Amino acid sequence: MKLNINNTFSEELTADPILENSRRQVKNAFFSYVTPKKTSSPEIIHVSEEMLQEIGLQHGDENSERFLKIFTGNEVLENTAPYAMVYGGHQFGNWAGQLGDGRAINLGEVVHNNKRWALQLKGAGETPYSRSADGLAVLRSSIREYLCSEAMYHLGVPTTRALSLAISGDKVLRDVLYDGNPGYEKGAIVCRVAPSFIRFGNFEIFAARGDHENLKKLADYTIRHFYPHLGDPSKETYIKFFDEVAKRTLETVVHWQRVGFVHGVLNTDNMSILGLTIDYGPYGWLEGFDFGWTPNTTDAVNKRYRFGNQPNVGLWNLYQLANAIYPLVEEAKPLESILESYKSDFEEKSLEMMRSKLGLFINEDGDAKLILELEENLELSETDMTIFFRNLSKFTPSDDDGIRIVQDSFYNPEDLKGEIEFKWKEWFQKYKKRLQLEMLGNDERAKKMNAVNPKYVLRNYMAQLAIDEADKGNYSLINELYTILKNPYEEQSKHEKWFAKRPEWARHKVGCSMLSCSS
Repeated sequence: MKLNINNTFSEELTADPILENSRRQVKNAFFSYVTPKKTSSPEIIHVSEEMLQEIGLQHGDENSERFLKIFTGNEVLENTAPYAMVYGGHQFGNWAGQLGDGRAINLGEVVHNNKRWALQLKGAGETPYSRSADGLAVLRSSIREYLCSEAMYHLGVPTTRALSLAISGDKVLRDVLYDGNPGYEKGAIVCRVAPSFIRFGNFEIFAARGDHENLKKLADYTIRHFYPHLGDPSKETYIKFFDEVAKRTLETVVHWQRVGFVHGVLNTDNMSILGLTIDYGPYGWLEGFDFGWTPNTTDAVNKRYRFGNQPNVGLWNLYQLANAIYPLVEEAKPLESILESYKSDFEEKSLEMMRSKLGLFINEDGDAKLILELEENLELSETDMTIFFRNLSKFTPSDDDGIRIVQDSFYNPEDLKGEIEFKWKEWFQKYKKRLQLEMLGNDERAKKMNAVNPKYVLRNYMAQLAIDEADKGNYSLINELYTILKNPYEEQSKHEKWFAKRPEWARHKVGCSMLSCSS
């Protein structure tokens, strides 16, 4: 097993000179060296064959003793020195000060086929940034992150990836519901992979401390390695950098809205500077279409991170990033102009995205109103988002009963009477007329719709079933779901049972409806 190690973050940026692994404020540094915690009885339970090859390993390497030791934190790769990054962040709208990698340890970077990958273990032990926590992770949250990051990639959503999922053999104490009743759970470790794990918060911490020298070093490093096309460091380059980060962030948020994904904890320390979906905590997939839904129990009252507010939160977080890099630009107007463009661009790209979900490829003035009326109808009664849009592709201008075609998406079909039934029939009549303006044939339109409306997403109850089985030592369902989610837009007839509404037993079950940040 051989990796092409090529560390840049830890070699080009300043390290914390204190080597003691104690909780503390770390200043004038970008990271602290740490050593992963050795585990008692580690076992690899799943590996992404794709990511194995992406980082330059071969099929079969995952079965070696060395792979097991390295990717569970029990052995350090030669020519590397694991570390945890320091960053700050706004959490639920409030400045939280220093945060940092509290349960993530970066192993190093590899380069393969001209692609750079940072390897990071989540759940491998404490760091100076763990605050009052132990730096460990449990099996349930690790399964969710492992499956979801790979599922998102195959949905076409910018995301961090996952290489491996392992159990540590150790028990971890967690209070799942934050109700004062902690219990021991199986410990686990995920190896996360991304070009970089730099976040908005990495910039914020230096700006908040007035450390403009290191702020500039970080910006220059990020541009040099991940935005080299922008040119050498200059005021104009920093502006272009911010503009591209804003565009990438917007693109990712629009993808979330397209597939019905709700991140759950969009704090600025959970925002990737590369526009990737990062940190899969209490996320969730829309079951019933609901702009007001949040999967995070901590967010249940204010619903800051609800589905419908994700675009606004993306913008709010970009404002914080703009404030952070302002010292490099020293001019507010160009940054404000980019932020204003985000608003108009979102309206435009959101409309374009919704048109694609409806199979509308010719722009018409009335499309925005048609879409708004559809979204209002979807919230009249509990309607499964994934099933509705997937089945909508079967509707043609010659059909007289659109409700029948999307019938399986309604949780309570008996609700479709009176005014609700009238509104749906009225909408389908408008949709029918609108489709008649399109040039594509029914089959071609359906094919295009099915390429943006997934048939299979990682519903919370699906992940929970895999977690329940894994707790018993059966990992077969992890592999089954992993395999299905690699082709989310395909029919996969033998897996039809997963194309179904959330079962009633899962409506209020812990892990299937809302989740805490506990992992």
